[in-house]
Amino acid sequence: MIPTGPFDRAGPRWFSIPAHRPFVDDLARGFLDALSHMGPEALPRATILTPTKRGARAVADALLAASGGKALLLPQIRPLGDLDEGEPPFEPGDLALDLPPAIASRRRRFELARIVVDHADLLSFSPGASQALEMAKALAEFLDSCRIEEVATDDRLDSLADGDLARHWQVSARFLKAVLAAWPQRLDTLGLIDVADRRVRLLRALAQRWTEHPPTEVLVAAGSTGTAPATADLLRVVAAAPLGAVVLPGLDEDLAETAWEKVGEQHPQGAMKRLLDRSGVTRADVRPWFPQSDSRGRWRRRIVNEALRPAEATADWLAQIDSLRAEAPGLDPVAEGLKGLAVITARTEDDAAGACALLLREALEVPGRTAALVTPDQTLARRVTARLQRWGVIPDSSAGAPLAASPAAILVQHLAGLVVQPLDPVRLLALAKHPLIRDETDPAASITLELKGLRGPTPPSQPVLLKKLADHPDARALAERLLAAVAHAAAPYVEGLAPPAQAALALTQALESLTDPDRLWVGSAGESLGGLLSALIEDGVVLPKATPQAFADILDRLVNEETLRVGGATHPRLRILGAIEARLVRADRLVLAGLEEGVWPQGAPIDPFLSRPMREKLGLPPPERRVGLTAHDFAQAASAPDVILVHCERRGGAPAVESR
Repeated sequence: MIPTGPFDRAGPRWFSIPAHRPFVDDLARGFLDALSHMGPEALPRATILTPTKRGARAVADALLAASGGKALLLPQIRPLGDLDEGEPPFEPGDLALDLPPAIASRRRRFELARIVVDHADLLSFSPGASQALEMAKALAEFLDSCRIEEVATDDRLDSLADGDLARHWQVSARFLKAVLAAWPQRLDTLGLIDVADRRVRLLRALAQRWTEHPPTEVLVAAGSTGTAPATADLLRVVAAAPLGAVVLPGLDEDLAETAWEKVGEQHPQGAMKRLLDRSGVTRADVRPWFPQSDSRGRWRRRIVNEALRPAEATADWLAQIDSLRAEAPGLDPVAEGLKGLAVITARTEDDAAGACALLLREALEVPGRTAALVTPDQTLARRVTARLQRWGVIPDSSAGAPLAASPAAILVQHLAGLVVQPLDPVRLLALAKHPLIRDETDPAASITLELKGLRGPTPPSQPVLLKKLADHPDARALAERLLAAVAHAAAPYVEGLAPPAQAALALTQALESLTDPDRLWVGSAGESLGGLLSALIEDGVVLPKATPQAFADILDRLVNEETLRVGGATHPRLRILGAIEARLVRADRLVLAGLEEGVWPQGAPIDPFLSRPMREKLGLPPPERRVGLTAHDFAQAASAPDVILVHCERRGGAPAVESR
C-alpha cells in the first residue's frame, strides 16, 4: 500500500479543520479520499479515535454520507472519552485485562462518605450522613483531578499542612492527607481502582504499546484537544505512527504570534496551545486537513476569533481589522463575517425557550434542512423539548430527563417524607392519588379520604384519622393501606436512628406493598431508581446511621443528581446537544442558548478543600481551564453559517449578565 494525501508526508502528522467547516463531514471526505488508493481492505482495518460516543456515531454517519449511500465496511471508531465528561471507560482490547476493575460511582461515594465520618476528628464539625455524602462528592472530584493530572500529592500536602495558611486551610490540608492515605488502602481491600485512574493507566499502556509496536494500519485521532496529560501523550504517539494522524478542531492559524504567546487558560485556544507545546509542535507544523476547503464562512471564523482574542493582545485590534480588510479588497470582511449571525435577547428563561423552539421548528419547514440547539443548560434544553413535543416534534436530545420528575421517584420521595411526618395530609393525599397507586384502588376512595379524612386540621393521630373514616369503608381501607406502608418504612427507626441501608430496604418493601413491582421498576426511570435503591441497600452499609429526615435528604439528593437517557423515536433532522458534543456535530441552523455568565461559560467551580494558591502548589489546573474549553466549543459552533445566539435578561428572577 502506498499512502497518499495526508499520509504521504513523514510523521508526526498534525492537521486541523477550520472552525467554520463541518468537522465530521470534512474529516470523512478527507479520510475516504486518503484511503481510496490503499485498496479495499484499508478502510475496515483503519481506526478513528473520537472524544465522545456521540462523536463516534457522527463520524460513522458522515462516512456513510460521504460514500454516496453505498455499502461500506466502516473503520473501527472508538470513543476515547474526555475523562471528566462521564463517558464510558476506554477499553483497548486485552490491555484492560491486566488492571483491576473500576469501583462503581455510587459505591465509591458511599465508601468516601464512610472515610469522611471516620476522620471527622480532623474537622471542625461532626458531619452527618447527608453532609458526609456531599463532602464525598467533592472528595471524588478532587481525587479525579489528581488522577487525571497524574499529580503526586503526598509530599505537597505535607508542606501545605505545615505552611503559612489560615487555620481552616490547614485543617483542610490535614484532612485531605488523611483521606489520600486511607482511600488507596480501602481500594486495595476491595480489589478495585478509581475509574479515572483506570482510564489513565489504559491510555498510558496503549501509548506504550503503540510506541514499542507502532500500528501499521491507518490510525486517526480526531476532535480531541488532549486536555488530560495521558490523552495528550497518546495523541503524540498517534501523530508519529507510520500511518497516523491527529486532526484538531478549529486551530486558529491566523492569530498573530504575539497574541498566541499570550493565550491563557480561559482562551478558546488554550487547550490546543498546551497540547502543541507538550507535543513539541508549532502551529506552522499543523497542516490543513482539506487544503481546498477554506472558503465558506472564512470571515465568520476570523471575526469570532478576533472577538475572543486575549485581553492582553487587544492593543492592536484596529490594526488587525485593517489587516483583515487588506486581505479582501472590495469586500467588507466584518459585514461578510456577520452574515447569517443573529442575536435574540429574551426577557426570561421561558421566553428564551419559546424563541429557541420556534427557530428550530422553522428550520424543519425546509425539506432536508437540519437544526440543532446547543446549550449547557439542561433545564433550558428540557423546556425547549417540552415545547417541541406540543407540536409533535421529538428532538434527539442529549440533555435527558431528570429522574426526580419521574412518577416512580416522586412516589419514593413522598413515602420517605411520610416517614418523617406520617400524617402529613398533603403527602398522604399525594400518595393516595399517585398514578402508580390510584390505578389499583377505587378513585372514589381517594376523594373520600380527602374530603372526610384530610380536610381541616391535621389529624393528631392515626386512630383519630381512621375514626373520621369509620362510615366510609373504602376510604378507611385505603388509609390503613397507606399507613401500614408508612409504618413498615419507619420500622428501622425504632431507636430514632437507622442505617441508611436498612432504611432503603424497608422503603423498597413498603413501595412494593403499595403497587405492582412490575409497574414500579419498569422503563428507564424504574431501572435507574431501582439501581439507586439497590446501591443504597448493598453499598450504603458503610454510611453512618441517620434520622428519618436525614435519610429523606440523602434520598432527595441522590435522586436529583440522576439523569435519564430518553429513548424512543426522534426527529432525524433535529438535535439538542451539549457544548462538547457540538464540537464535532454540525447542522444547517445552530441555536446557541444559555449565553449568560455562570451558564455558558459556567462559573469557576468552588473547591471546598483547596484555595487557588493551594491548587497551584499541588500542581492541579486552575478552575478557569474549564472556561477556556467551553469558550473553544462556543467558537466552533458560532463559526457555522447560520447561527442564532440567544440570551435572557433575567434568570431565576434575578438580572442576568451576558456572556463576555
